[in-house]
Amino acid sequence: MKTIKKTILALTLGLLYSFSSNAQDQSYNNMLKVGFNVGAAVPTENASANVGVDLGYQYLVTPGFGIGIATGYNHFFGNQNDGIDNNDFGVVPAAAMFRYYPKQKGFYAGAELGYGFITGDKYVASNSLVERPDGGVYFKPELGYHNIHWNFALQYTKVFTGDTGTIGSQDYSVGSLGLGLTYNLPLGTKKFKE
Repeated sequence: MKTIKKTILALTLGLLYSFSSNAQDQSYNNMLKVGFNVGAAVPTENASANVGVDLGYQYLVTPGFGIGIATGYNHFFGNQNDGIDNNDFGVVPAAAMFRYYPKQKGFYAGAELGYGFITGDKYVASNSLVERPDGGVYFKPELGYHNIHWNFALQYTKVFTGDTGTIGSQDYSVGSLGLGLTYNLPLGTKKFKE
């Protein structure tokens, strides 16, 4: 798993470097969005925090509205809760992406909706035989600031898993509140010069 994370990070940095000079002087209606996020688990029953890499493709239907697809990897750090040694786990989303941009620069709102695949150890905790869920409905609303090249956002990430993974009074929770930073790499047809 560590090799996969290092490979994703290396590819992300390579893409950022190779497209950065082109992105500085042109704007496109198609873009690849590459980003990072960090957050605190909400609630904190079985996880304490998360870090992740985001990858998406966006098409601007109008200058103020974009649609696309999103994926990535979020790593949640397990914590100890009343004698339960919760394991780390990951979430790989497969989601539709929606963005609303009232102006070319400034406030924006968005959401991702799809399915979140949960990866990691088979069991919720190292001292339990309760199996973790395989995934659930994925939802990620965000509010932030954008310009042509960058997005800065406050994000809430949630995977709805139902009752799967419950140990005693501890529900299995996959959710976090955090911050995201995304860089837009231009693709496709040029719409205008900056």
